Amino acid sequence: MWIFGHSKHISPALDKSGLIPVHIAIIMDGNGRWASKRGLPRNAGHREGANTLKRIVRICDEIGVKFLTVYAFSTENWNRPKDEVDALMSLLLEFLKNADNELAGKNIRIRVIGESEGLSNEIKKEIARITSNTMNNTGLTLLIALNYGSRTEITNAAARIAREVKRGTLNPEDINEKLFSRYLYTSDIPDPDLVIRPSGEHRISNFLLWQSSYSEFWYSDILWPDFSKKYLIEAITEFQRRNRRFGGL
Repeated sequence: MWIFGHSKHISPALDKSGLIPVHIAIIMDGNGRWASKRGLPRNAGHREGANTLKRIVRICDEIGVKFLTVYAFSTENWNRPKDEVDALMSLLLEFLKNADNELAGKNIRIRVIGESEGLSNEIKKEIARITSNTMNNTGLTLLIALNYGSRTEITNAAARIAREVKRGTLNPEDINEKLFSRYLYTSDIPDPDLVIRPSGEHRISNFLLWQSSYSEFWYSDILWPDFSKKYLIEAITEFQRRNRRFGGL
């Protein structure tokens, strides 16, 4: 995987003749720090981060990105203080309830990937509703990684394959990377071309470990609530400069 840093210069205009990433994945990080810097509760940062997400979704759709996966809540985030977890879940529920008016009207398809265990029945109901209501939309596909952990995803895929082998419906000799990928949450989604992580952290944090094997990475010190079209274009411009060899010459 290629890793490159954030330039402090103003990014150039997007070269529309260049290659636009088919799939962008974003680790939305820095909401709490954004709020703390302003003397606000952490929940205010999460809400502002949700507003940023809505803007970035629209921009990605406008410039021709086909898939956008965002890390909304990880399996490890349950370890945060209960009041923060409750506030995050409330915000996610609100986001899902309003997504029809704010995003789906743009012909955007919305899906959720992750584990349903631990989520409230109300959130599960909203996930089913918004998924069904937008499934025939033909614009950008927004994948929300909710209660998501890549190690859990890979472990579950291996367990499903093992059960099929045990039942005799799958031969061990038929197991390869292509087959394994079909058991992941993203089975029908191309791997991300570009992974973006703002906030100054240089970790992948259990996000799309299998899928990002050959992704380009762009890191930035910008906190997610401050992430704007300028930084998205900067990341894509860096992506366009890369020679993706996928292990070849």
